[in-house]
Amino acid sequence: MEDVDHNVYADPEGLSIIKEAAARRGISEAEIIRQGIHLAAMANRVWDEPLFSRTFEGPGRTLSKDDVQDAVADAVKRGGTPEAAA
Repeated sequence: MEDVDHNVYADPEGLSIIKEAAARRGISEAEIIRQGIHLAAMANRVWDEPLFSRTFEGPGRTLSKDDVQDAVADAVKRGGTPEAAA
């Protein structure tokens, strides 16, 4: 993807923090700003499908601590392989 130039206004305190971080990490201030733009873009992205699109078999309720411990103990007894659980 081609880089595009834009003017961005930032407060002096924010720029000072970026300058210190760039020096500490040994990278350019521009690279830190690019990383920040990427993080902001990803945080606001709208996905084509929901994050949890699959459903899983289960009792339809949150398992209790005892249920989880029993399931883990059963898996260990069977050898813990996915094939053994089927």
